[in-house]
Amino acid sequence: MPHAPELDEDDLDAIAPPQPVFHVEQALLGALLLEPHRLDDVSGITADSFSTAAHTALYAAISTVPRPDPDEHAKNTKWLDRVLDAGREQARGLTASYLHTLVQVCPWPSHAPAYARMVEAEHARRRLLTAAERLVHTVHDVSLAHPVQTVLAEADALAAVVDDIANRFPPRSGVLPRTPAPPPALAPDHTEAVEEEQLLLATATARPDDIDSVRWLIPDDLTLPLHAGLWQCLTALARRSEAVDPVTVLWEAQQRGLLDAGSEPGEILRMLAEPAGSVEHWGERALQRSLLAKAERTGRRIEAYAGDPANTPFQLVVGARRALADIAAVRTRWQHATASLCCPPPRRRPAPATRAGPPTTTAAHAARSTRTTR
Repeated sequence: MPHAPELDEDDLDAIAPPQPVFHVEQALLGALLLEPHRLDDVSGITADSFSTAAHTALYAAISTVPRPDPDEHAKNTKWLDRVLDAGREQARGLTASYLHTLVQVCPWPSHAPAYARMVEAEHARRRLLTAAERLVHTVHDVSLAHPVQTVLAEADALAAVVDDIANRFPPRSGVLPRTPAPPPALAPDHTEAVEEEQLLLATATARPDDIDSVRWLIPDDLTLPLHAGLWQCLTALARRSEAVDPVTVLWEAQQRGLLDAGSEPGEILRMLAEPAGSVEHWGERALQRSLLAKAERTGRRIEAYAGDPANTPFQLVVGARRALADIAAVRTRWQHATASLCCPPPRRRPAPATRAGPPTTTAAHAARSTRTTR
């Protein structure tokens, strides 16, 4: 039988010390073990609000085991024994010595409501972090049949968590998270995006009348600055009802300083001369990528806020709502872009055919007489 290695001092140093909320939970549980009636003063938390399985099981036991008579509780440990037995059903590692430790580390049992509020705040932070992580994970899930709809559903779930936290911790105006913005993620492979955007620009150049049908597409939706600038050129020419072709677009690009970045005029002309497909199709593809990118950045931003324990629930609510506003803006444009696909305009029913017959009204006789005299 192999001998299990013993931990040396270096190994012990590698074990992360408990977070402050762990000590807060101990103080709260110790207060409830000392004075069970304090449970009436505790609100806003459940067993799931605790950070460890042992604390979760113990709080559930305290909440469910009938409370003892105060005088009897002061004389013996019968109620504590029942709580321990109930807690062990969910966390077998609970011991009587740990309950004794909880009682010893509680500074003031009367402060139980304050401890509970701290536990609730930390639980809110963990919930927000989990919801943000789910959003980012969904954005990168390549197996989704309908990625936009699924990502928007996760964004709605994240917003619901934020609303729930706001109800528990009403935000204070002007209190923003102090957490710096997260660094950019690893640059994705934009090869497909670049090719599709080139097709969008070329097709719009060949069919400028179709540009008006994609008014929901904005330059920021395109991945490359050059492409964003060329789209501005196209929309400007179309809005002014001027001639649109590769040469006029190139000239407009020069007037806007797009060629200063080193773009070769010949390359731009070749790119704009190869249309394919439809403007609506390529525009929708670009908008989808933009929406998913916005969702990913929003999720990472909220992850950074929720991952910083220095942020209060008030700050988390304000910061998360501002981040979610970015998704709301692009969602509105996506709904405009796809409205004709999911909700096509109703087809006009043809008027019912009537059988020929002699006129039966005075107006009809008059109309017939008029035609006869012409």
